[in-house]
Amino acid sequence: MLSEVIQGMWVTIKHSLRSRETVQYPEVKEEMPVGYRGLHKLLLWEDGLERCVGCKLCSAACPVDCIYVESAENDPGNPTSKGERYASIYEINELRCIFCGYCEEACPVGAVVLGNQYEFCEDDRDKFIYEKGDLLVGSMEEVPELKARYSEQKLLKYV
Repeated sequence: MLSEVIQGMWVTIKHSLRSRETVQYPEVKEEMPVGYRGLHKLLLWEDGLERCVGCKLCSAACPVDCIYVESAENDPGNPTSKGERYASIYEINELRCIFCGYCEEACPVGAVVLGNQYEFCEDDRDKFIYEKGDLLVGSMEEVPELKARYSEQKLLKYV
């Protein structure tokens, strides 16, 4: 029994003598791994149309039911997306989300992706319900980490 105590003390002393690395958090941000899944983003096509066609597959795939999508018919004269329909309402409750990535796997056009943003805090629970306007990303330059994770074919083409 005494040998186990000595062995435990030796491990404690050995680790206490090592140098530590402290990250100055607000000023210095940690770089997240390539597969990290953070806050959601809704992508647009190069021509500015929304990728989301309002199919509701992301909502059906979500295990915690945190995504709400309401579809509407697309106006042929002034289209919102390339499909016959578009998402008139797209909301994600980030407090319920478990960041599993099923929504981005279910999306047939690659509209919803999970970015690297890990900082989100608010003073009111209602502010964690992100609407379509909060999630839309105008260009890929706004979220460069997505190019490292996704192939160009999935991000730039209608698949």
